[in-house]
Amino acid sequence: MRFPAWELHHGMCRYSDTRRKSIADFSIAYDNRNQNDHAVLERTARDGKVEAVLERKRESLACKEIMVEEKGAAIRNRLKAPRAAAIAGIVFSILLITSLALIRLSVPATPRDAGTWLSSSGKSIPLALSLLPFAGIAFLWFIGVLRDRMGTQEDRFFATVFLGSGLLFLAMIFASFAVAGGLMTVYGAIPVKLMDSGIYRFARAVAYEFGNVYAIRMAGVFMISTCTVAIRIEIFPRWMAFLGYALALLLLLSPGRLYWAPMVFPLWVLVISVHILLANLRHKAA
Repeated sequence: MRFPAWELHHGMCRYSDTRRKSIADFSIAYDNRNQNDHAVLERTARDGKVEAVLERKRESLACKEIMVEEKGAAIRNRLKAPRAAAIAGIVFSILLITSLALIRLSVPATPRDAGTWLSSSGKSIPLALSLLPFAGIAFLWFIGVLRDRMGTQEDRFFATVFLGSGLLFLAMIFASFAVAGGLMTVYGAIPVKLMDSGIYRFARAVAYEFGNVYAIRMAGVFMISTCTVAIRIEIFPRWMAFLGYALALLLLLSPGRLYWAPMVFPLWVLVISVHILLANLRHKAA
C-alpha cells in the first residue's frame, strides 16, 4: 500500500516539528538546570566564605578565651602558692603575738583583780585591740590557702575539723578582745558605776574564759587537724607535725593554768610559715 507523496511530506514535517520542539524543550530545561546549578554553586560558595569567616572568628575567640583562662590560672596559682600561705601565717603570728604580749603585760593574770589596769594601761591595750582585726584577716587568708593546697587530697573529716576549729578560735579571741574593749569604753565614761555595779567582774571573767580557756582549746584542735593533714599531703616535715601534736596537747590540758600559754599557737604558726617560705624560696632558686 502506498501513501501519496503529499501525505508523506506532511508526516515528515510534523515529525520534524515535534523533534525540534522536543529539542527546544530539552535545551530550555537544560539551561534552566544549569542556571539552577550555577545559583546553587554561588550560594554554596557564599555560604562557604561566610562559614570560613565565622570559623576564623570562632577560632580567634577561642584563642582569646584560652589566653584569659591561662592568665587567670596563673594569677590563681600565684595566690595559691605556698609563699602566700607562709606570708599570711607570718603576718598573723607577728600581729597576734604583739597583741597578746601587750594585753598580758598590762592586764593581771587573775580575773579577780580590782581593775586598776583600766586606768594605768595607757595606749598599750588600745594598740593591741587595733592590731587584732588585721591578725584575724591574715589568719583567714592562711586557712584559705592551706585548705586550697589540700586540693583533691582533702579529707572531709579533718578538713571540716580544720576549718571549724580555726573559725571558732578566731571568733572566741575576737569576743575576748571585744569585751576588754567594751570595758575600757565604759570605764572611760562611768568609772565609779562600772566598778560598783559588778559588771566589771562579770565582763572580766567572760573575757578571761573566752581568751584563756575556750580559744586556746580550739587552737589546740586546729593544730592537731593541721598536723594530721600536713602528714598526709606533706606540707611540712613530720617532726614539725609531731611538735605540733605535743604543743596542742599542752593547750588542751592546761587552759587557764599557764597565763602565757596562748602564745604557743602563734609561735607554732610562725615556725611552720617560715619553714614553708624558706622551702619555697629554695625550690625556686633550684
